This record gives sequence, C-alpha cells and structure tokens, in this order.
Amino acid sequence: MTHEANHGGSRRDFLKGAGGAAASALAAAAIPPVHPSGGETLQVALIGCGGRGTGAAGDALATSKQGPIVLTAMADVFEHKLKRSVKSLKESHKAQVDVPPERQFLGFDAYKKAMDCLKKGDIAILATPPAFRWVMFSYAIEKGLNVFMEKPVTVDGPTTKRMFKLAEEADKKNLKVGVGLMVRHCRGRMQLAERIRNGEIGDLILLRGYRMGGPAAQCGPYKPGSQSEILYQISRFHSFLWASGGVFSDFNIHQIDELSWMKGSWPVKAHATGGRHYRGDTADQNFDNYTVEYTYADGTKFYFAARYMANCEGEFASYVHGTKGCAVVSTHAHTPGKVRTYKGHTFDQKDLIWAFPQPEPNPYRMEWVDLVEAIRKNKPYNEARRGAEASLVTSMGRMAAHVGKTVTYDEILNHDHEFAPDLDKLTTLDSPAPLRAGPDGKYPFPMPGQKKNREY
Repeated sequence: MTHEANHGGSRRDFLKGAGGAAASALAAAAIPPVHPSGGETLQVALIGCGGRGTGAAGDALATSKQGPIVLTAMADVFEHKLKRSVKSLKESHKAQVDVPPERQFLGFDAYKKAMDCLKKGDIAILATPPAFRWVMFSYAIEKGLNVFMEKPVTVDGPTTKRMFKLAEEADKKNLKVGVGLMVRHCRGRMQLAERIRNGEIGDLILLRGYRMGGPAAQCGPYKPGSQSEILYQISRFHSFLWASGGVFSDFNIHQIDELSWMKGSWPVKAHATGGRHYRGDTADQNFDNYTVEYTYADGTKFYFAARYMANCEGEFASYVHGTKGCAVVSTHAHTPGKVRTYKGHTFDQKDLIWAFPQPEPNPYRMEWVDLVEAIRKNKPYNEARRGAEASLVTSMGRMAAHVGKTVTYDEILNHDHEFAPDLDKLTTLDSPAPLRAGPDGKYPFPMPGQKKNREY
C-alpha cells in the first residue's frame, strides 16, 4: 500500500485493512507453510525482559488452549531485568517456561543468540526500546520467525521507511507479525468501529483524545562512572527521543491510533504546541505538556492533549463526535474501554444508544489469541506497516510541537534526521551512545522557533 493510496482510500477500505492482515491470501498460498499446526509446539524467545516484555510473554503463554506453546530463550542488556523476568514467568507459567541459564543471553547481540534457539515458524517477542525494533525485526525475518513487537515500532522518518520495507519482506516470507497496539483487538472497539462505519452517529466531524497525569520520564544529569552512557539512556529510554520517541510517542500512540481507526484514515498534517515547566535539574528531552491539532485529508480535526505535571486535573479518554451523535472510545484507560454511543453530544445516559456488554475480553490477551490463530491456521497476518504508520503519525504530532510549526505526513516521512543510525553495529555495553551529554551531564532538548528543522 502506498502512502497516497492509504490517504486516498475509503473509510471502509481502511477499516477492513486495519483489522488485521496486510499480506494477500494469494501470496500466502504460494509459499510453503512453515507454521505449526494446532497440535505442534510453538517456541517463543523473549527479547527485552522489562515489564512489557514479561507481560507479553505471559499473554503468549496464556494461549495454550490453542496448542502447546513454550518459552525457550530470553535476552536483555540488563541481567537484573532478565533474572526478574525469568522468576516471574516461572511463577505464573512454570510448565511452559524452559529457559535454563545457557539460554539466557546478555548484551547487544543477545537477541541473535535468543532467536538462534528457535526454528522457522516460532515466535520472537521484540520488547526492547523501539529504536532497536528495525534491527531485530530484520534478523527475525532472516531467520524465518513470526514476530510480536511492542509499540511504537519507529521513532522518526528514516526508520519508518525502513520498517515499511521490512513489512514487505515479511509478507514475501509469509511471516505473521503482530504489533502491540492491542486496542485494535478489543472486541468492543471493533464493534464500535463497525457501528461508526455504518453511520450510527453520522459522519465524524471532531475527534478528541486526552492523556493527562503526573510527571513522567524525567531523569537527572548523566554522571560518568556509575554505568556507561548508553546503558544509562536505555535504562531511562522514555527520557530520550532516539530510544523511544520520548514520552509523547510511547504513551500517546494508542489513542492516536484508535481515533484514526475510528476515523478510517491517517492525519495528513499536525500543528502543535508544548513546553517545559518546573524542570529543576532534569536532563531528559521531553516536554511536560503537548497540544496537537491533527488534520485529516477531508479537513476533519482531531485534538489531542497530553500533560505530565503534578497536581493538575487528569484525564485518560478518547471521544468522537458525528453529525448525529457521539461515542466514547476509551473511558479511563486502555482496558476496559466501556465503549458506547449516544444521541447528541452531551454523553447523557438518557441518550445512550448502545454500550458493549461488561466484562469485556482483555485486549492484551486477544491480540495474542489472534496472532497465534493466524500462525496455527496459516492466515495472512501482518500489522508491521500499520504499526509503522501509527508510529509515524504520532511522531508527526511530537515533531510539530518540538519545532514549532506545522509538519505534514510527507515531511516527517522524508525527513533526513535519523535519531540513532547504526544501532545494528553496536558491540559492547560501553559503546558510544547515540546522544552525548554536555559537560553538565544534560542533553539537548527541543527549542521551538529556535531549532526549526530538527527536534534537537
């Protein structure tokens, strides 16, 4: 799918394609299947053993009703995270965790060693900071492995272009790829998207999203001696744009993605503001508040507000407004969504049209149910391009705030600033960091209006 085709397609085409597979059934049928059937054992390697990776591995192992599945290898750059993850997963899924010390790997090449323990058709979980996603995805494709990768999957234009190409390579090998935008697998949101598509609340005229909470992802100046600078940054990856896209990309991609899903297209441009407040001696690259006006090709506006400040009003929700009514896409968090539609725009209970029954299936589990089913039944399934598009659109809003001017989809996609080139060439844990601190231990941060063409 080209960028132009994606923006020019109908809402029905977008919603249909966004629901799951990007590969064609004909292409899949032409390639000999390498995927385990329902009775064969799927082996899993976990790469990135923090909380998200450990959670993803647990959700993967919870699909055992679909067929046997076992965790056989793990990798990280931090030994304490790896050991903690092993312990946690053994406690929750003892019979399915077979990761002896010789299959617990440390270092920048540990991902290769973990994937080398798998056979074609097994699953690699990529849950490291997203800067490393393209590096590890490349190796997984080379090895013929199915992949689950956490979001975001890119942090800038050059890595997004790279991910688009890798998504095509995965299709050619009939590999199944899941991306951790689990809201797309929420059964309630699926029904809501269908109801919106069928005109229940009319044509969408406004979308709103909010992610407002306390301080997040701040860090102090780097002090040499305690650990290498690159490990310092990786351990605080939300603080650095090269590693994660910053707190904006990592936290907000879900709501930007889910609202664009409801709209049926990606925004074509972003205009934004943001700033830093009460920073003290912090050294991270984030703003403390962001307000983004996204615009879709038909002129419809999507307003997104994010704030990470103490003692301020909080909100974590998403809404859409149509010509006949409105809908709640997210209520207080990612799950339960408690999606519902209303007549009018007051969200008054007396105007309720429909609400998804509670309790609702956990989307973190359902994304794994869907991926494993595609693997075992050899169904076309590749979310990599869609995940890269969601990541790029999120970065577009972040960049607009950081440079102080409107940024279009094409501008950020074709921008030449790759935050961390050559990550595939890292060797030792004291390799030079992609970003270096100044003499005061602090890092360059966005300066809208002064740094107009680069975020730092």
